[in-house]
Amino acid sequence: MALGVLLSMFFPAITCANDNTLTILWWNVENLFDTTDDPATEDSEFTPEGKKRWTEKKLLLKCMRLSHIIKVVRLQKGAYPDILVLGEVENRQVFKRLLSFLPENRYKTAYRASNDHRGIDIAVAYDSTKIVLRRALSRNVNLKGKNTRDITLYSFSAKDSPFFLLVNHWPSRVLDKAWSEPQRLLAAKTAKSIIDSLRSSVTNADIIVMGDFNDEPHDTSIRKVLNATTDKQAFLESPEEKLFNCWGALDNKGSCYFKGQWLKFDQIMASAGLFDKKGLSITDSAFSCFSIPHMQTGNKGRPYATYKGPKHLGGYSDHFPMLFEAELQ
Repeated sequence: MALGVLLSMFFPAITCANDNTLTILWWNVENLFDTTDDPATEDSEFTPEGKKRWTEKKLLLKCMRLSHIIKVVRLQKGAYPDILVLGEVENRQVFKRLLSFLPENRYKTAYRASNDHRGIDIAVAYDSTKIVLRRALSRNVNLKGKNTRDITLYSFSAKDSPFFLLVNHWPSRVLDKAWSEPQRLLAAKTAKSIIDSLRSSVTNADIIVMGDFNDEPHDTSIRKVLNATTDKQAFLESPEEKLFNCWGALDNKGSCYFKGQWLKFDQIMASAGLFDKKGLSITDSAFSCFSIPHMQTGNKGRPYATYKGPKHLGGYSDHFPMLFEAELQ
């Protein structure tokens, strides 16, 4: 079989980069740890002697896997994503190591360490030739003595158009949803307070809210607290009060698969400012749940994870990444 035919079976046609398009990739990359024990966090299982038997060889494979997918995005879009937002990254050093697997990248890192008990954070990198980072502000989620990931607001500009990126990784569904839901409601209220403050100070602010929420679009934290809807018509009737949840424009089953069920924990939401044809504007194909056959496993096509319990599978992540595109007016 000719090489071109073989490649076309796996990748859509290559496109050229567009300076008027802004692309953001969100991905919960499933425990991107280094191999060194940090005594300040609960990371000992991700060491060569720990429960996961996390070695330099396994870390190398992980970086190769993750970087391969980012390169595939580059192949399809004509350039690396303008902004990378990766969840479950242990520290700036291991994040930079991953970025070193991306040749000719122009990324600057914007890493904000939080007090998560396992030491995992949300890592951000942005194309420094296209985007300017103005400011970053992190807010702690008050879980009454329990540490979790901060919620961070990044203020960026591209072509002198300001926009805001609010990144989240809310508390997981430990034990069950009902037991852990109050923690996510507190996270949702923290995020909502940041959004409300931003809206009151910046008219028609271009706000993109993204992350792993460990809740689905129909859950109370998303639908009622954030006031985010997948119904575009309902959003357009009162956009100043709502967020548009981009899953409403997508037919995918979900971004992760757990206990025989597809879940839409990874979400991207947009404010009214992205619909006013000024600054950043959402496109018709703004949102996608990205995967290629190599990232899928089993007859359900679920994400090919790095681990299943203590067993090392050697896959990419237990989540698929999400892509968001906006046009620069």
